[in-house]
Amino acid sequence: MSTPHIELNDLTKIASSVLMPGDPLRAKWIAETFLTDVIQFNSVRNILGYTGYYKGKKVSVMASGMGMPSIGIYSYELYKFYNVENIIRIGSAGSYDRDLKIYDVVLAKRAYTDSTYAKAMGVTGAKNLSSNRFLNQKIKDAAYELNIRLVECNIHSSDNFYYDEKAPSKIDQLMAKGIRCVEMESFALFANALSLRKKATCLLTISDNLITHEATTSEERQSHFKEMVVLALESLL
Repeated sequence: MSTPHIELNDLTKIASSVLMPGDPLRAKWIAETFLTDVIQFNSVRNILGYTGYYKGKKVSVMASGMGMPSIGIYSYELYKFYNVENIIRIGSAGSYDRDLKIYDVVLAKRAYTDSTYAKAMGVTGAKNLSSNRFLNQKIKDAAYELNIRLVECNIHSSDNFYYDEKAPSKIDQLMAKGIRCVEMESFALFANALSLRKKATCLLTISDNLITHEATTSEERQSHFKEMVVLALESLL
């Protein structure tokens, strides 16, 4: 069935496991670079979705857009209406930790937020939600086999990309809770997975460090995100 945001009517054209970057063009790049026999199944609002094969394994990749409301819509529809069981968000993050450097690959254990997304969904009023242990173990096993350094830690899912310069910094408070980096989507994804009894986790590549002010360009992010993408794909085999 077609939903308001996904135009797919044939359920055979989507896999049970989906990689979910934020950027539609990154979804396109992943499909064209890593998958074979690719079909495009969605272009509504330019949120691009593709299905293909990675080493014989059927895999889909679809953009989420930016922020929790956006990934909340797309992941909910994938889980609820298209028989998707597993979603691995793959994205970029800003580091709160001097020792968590650009290009480091992060596996999210838990996502902390100030958002009311999960409460509004009627799932929980908690501000921390866990990723799926089964998917995380698959990713850790793949990282070991590929000799990829993986940092497992708690992350911050923020509604704000920009803050008023006069606003007090929360970084020290978050670091005290073991939260080492920030992104903008995972908490809503985890809430949907909890609500619909599905699996979700998140892999991130550090794109900038908010303490040292090191940063990457958009071109560098594309070329250095390959390690994270391969790790996610290998974990699904």
